[in-house]
Amino acid sequence: MTDFSTRYDLSEAERIGAAIGAALMPGDVVALSGDLGAGKTTLARAMLKARGLAGEAPSPTFAIVQPYAPPETDLPIAHVDLYRIEDEDELIELGLDDYLYDGALLIEWPERLGAGGWPAALLLAISGDGDARVLTATVPPAWGARWPL
Repeated sequence: MTDFSTRYDLSEAERIGAAIGAALMPGDVVALSGDLGAGKTTLARAMLKARGLAGEAPSPTFAIVQPYAPPETDLPIAHVDLYRIEDEDELIELGLDDYLYDGALLIEWPERLGAGGWPAALLLAISGDGDARVLTATVPPAWGARWPL
């Protein structure tokens, strides 16, 4: 695992998310962590847009899992928000592993996964407030050659 850190402002979030989204491959898990309002959904929306989503992606906070598939996107992607998950046992019902056969997962609030997460996930931690943000990425070996930033 390699750590990478970059400062950005909200006007650059779309470019950063698009670069990461363009590098997504089937089997990828992108874990987005940060406080409420940090910009997790903004980055996820930019990743989805980079894969062809034409409209605005709704926040999956209430649906928990918002799936996208061709022709809406060029790769099946599930945008997941685990904020409302209170117990790891609830995760089994979501069937998240099924999305990884031919698609990718974008997971907000990955800390709710507990110990049963994906060790090879790309971890993106967002911190900061106002317009100033810091993106700290823990890049797994599988992403090494295609890490875009």
